[in-house]
Amino acid sequence: MEILINNHASKPIYEQIRTQIKTMIMSGELKAGDALPSIRALARSVHISVLTVQKAYDLLQEDGFIEATAGKGCFVSVQNQDFYLEEQQKKIEEHFTEAIEIARMSGIKLDTLQSLLTLLYDEDVG
Repeated sequence: MEILINNHASKPIYEQIRTQIKTMIMSGELKAGDALPSIRALARSVHISVLTVQKAYDLLQEDGFIEATAGKGCFVSVQNQDFYLEEQQKKIEEHFTEAIEIARMSGIKLDTLQSLLTLLYDEDVG
C-alpha cells in the first residue's frame, strides 16, 4: 500500500491519507479483512507524526471503512461495501437532481428523460 503526501496541498495530511485509503477500499485494491499498516509503520514510511495517522484511521473507522482490533491492528471493514454503495448513490442522486432541473427548465418530459437514461446506460454495457 503506497500513500503519497503532498506537503503543498491545501488538504490536511490526515485527510490526504483518509482519502487515499478510502479510494483504495472503494476501488477494490484493499479488500475486506486486509490489514492496514500499523500507525507507527505508516507514520515512519511517509515521515509524519503518528498522531496524524491516528486521526486519519479514526476518521476511517468512524466512516465504517476500517475496524481496529486491540493488539492486532486495523483492518478493512467487511461492511465497507454498504458504505461505498451509499456514497455512490448520493453522488448519483445529486447528478439526477441537476439533470431533472435542466430537463424541467427545458420542457423535456419524464418519459424522454427515462428513455435517454436507459439508452445511455445500455450503451456503456455493450
